[in-house]
Amino acid sequence: MNKFLKLAILLMVASCGGGGSQAPRNLDNACLLAREKPQYFAAMKRTEARWGVPVHVQMATFHQESKFIGNAKTPHRYALGIIPLGRQSSALGYSQAIDSTWKDYQQSTGKRSARRTKFQDAADFMGWYMDGTTRSLGISKQDARNQYLAYHEGRSGFANGSHNSKGWLLSTATRVQQRANMYQTQLAGCRR
Repeated sequence: MNKFLKLAILLMVASCGGGGSQAPRNLDNACLLAREKPQYFAAMKRTEARWGVPVHVQMATFHQESKFIGNAKTPHRYALGIIPLGRQSSALGYSQAIDSTWKDYQQSTGKRSARRTKFQDAADFMGWYMDGTTRSLGISKQDARNQYLAYHEGRSGFANGSHNSKGWLLSTATRVQQRANMYQTQLAGCRR
């Protein structure tokens, strides 16, 4: 086999992969997103079956947290605008789970090799977390707004009302709910 043909085959195989850390091309259309990233959609369906968190709620939360980018990290912090102080938090990956909560997930589920940069693991984490939120705070799994607030602030933060003094966060949570509603409507009309 000549070098050109080997290179062409290698490029073709590489382009068929899981998409790595790149975001889907169309984040505003759930049907196109599911078609472009069928492995993401399958993972969210498995999470829905296991934890009861609807796909559209997961999708809206992933959109807000990482825009479906697998290696997403929080921005750097700077002192005096120039001296790097590290990242804003340890949040990483599709779900933007912080180190301590991810470790809790790994211990609780026995998935010690789960990675935040692997979509299947991130979706299962999100389902696990939101299921726990429903059990401990009584927030419906259909309630994308309040699930998001508890996801962002942590359950104890939500219970203490930490979100109520953060207008920007309340606006963000409303947008998450609106996106979840949009995705739900779109998914109901998808041809699969």
